[in-house]
Amino acid sequence: MRDSILKSILLGACLASSPAIAQADFQSCLSGLRSAALGQGISAATFDTHAANLQPNNAHEFLDKQPEFKTPIWDYISGLVDDDRVAEGKAKLREQSSWLARAEARFGVDPATIVAVWGVESNFGQNFGKMPLVQSLATLSCIGRRQSYFRGEFVAVLRIIQNGDIRPSSLVGSWAGAFGHTQFMPSSYQRLAVDLDGDGRRDIVDSIPDALGSTANHLKKSGWLTGVPWGFEVKLPAGYSGGSGRTNKHPMSYWAAQGIAKINGGGLGEGSAGLLLPAGANGPAFLVTRSFDAIYGYNASEAYGLAIALLSDRLRGGGPVRTPWPTDDAGTSRAERKEIQALLARRGYDVGGPPDGAIGEKSRAAIADYQAKIGMKRDGRAGQKILESLRGGR
Repeated sequence: MRDSILKSILLGACLASSPAIAQADFQSCLSGLRSAALGQGISAATFDTHAANLQPNNAHEFLDKQPEFKTPIWDYISGLVDDDRVAEGKAKLREQSSWLARAEARFGVDPATIVAVWGVESNFGQNFGKMPLVQSLATLSCIGRRQSYFRGEFVAVLRIIQNGDIRPSSLVGSWAGAFGHTQFMPSSYQRLAVDLDGDGRRDIVDSIPDALGSTANHLKKSGWLTGVPWGFEVKLPAGYSGGSGRTNKHPMSYWAAQGIAKINGGGLGEGSAGLLLPAGANGPAFLVTRSFDAIYGYNASEAYGLAIALLSDRLRGGGPVRTPWPTDDAGTSRAERKEIQALLARRGYDVGGPPDGAIGEKSRAAIADYQAKIGMKRDGRAGQKILESLRGGR
């Protein structure tokens, strides 16, 4: 037993330090995963049918490339909270009004916030991701960092298959294993998914009601306060150098005493909040409540949480952020990014396929080459300056 444990530890260390893995090593890792899964109640038949003959994919290559941590905040927000997504989100509010009302009555989360999560996570069911969950989670369990975490998710997705809630063919999603309309990780699904439509199955892939209800339950269990908005944009006094931070919460009276006011000049109201400065004191500022922390709990990124919060405001009829982002080259919407791709393609560039507004490696390479030709900084970024240049040289 001791030799077996030592072998497992050494294998895990070897895999973690290597960017690739030989098939023999991967099969050895799978064997260890099988033993662990069977020890946690997964049947041999379930494992052998769905995991025994896997080969690794490239999921591990995305571990350090999450856009919410790499992308400038003004680019991140402009691509997620644009006019097209607002219009479609309002249509979804109408289409799913009865189910959203049920979710709100049961969990206390307002429809706009639920739909905003749906919009950011999968563009209202249009972008689930295409990577097989079992394969990706097996790969991440054997290659790269955080193997222990992904092994738990690997067992969880096998349990979903074993329980019969979701068809194995429907279990595709992001590189990290998130799936469904609102992109639950398998362990989150196990804990928080609900059967809102009452058909006896918790299906966040093929049942929109279940996905919306499960999202509301996730937010509620993460600390959402019914009737307490996520927060609001504020105006800082000139030269503000005081405290900030999402978790550095104080009563609204404290922030008012610092000279902070709502962006429209109104009072701050009651309760407590933290001051969020996603681009520093020279950019937009927000006071955020515990309800914002619940959104943050869905995916631990303040940029991500802010995108959902701002989209939810737009879905309620609010306007965009009023304070300019501190950049001389603002971000672009998805429609504008699609236009950039089309204008580059017209010049003979390969942007990776028909223009779709998703700036991938080929689009970035094309932008970078064009930037170099016109004397711009060669960074491959799809900002307003490159769009203006392309438009000018139609």
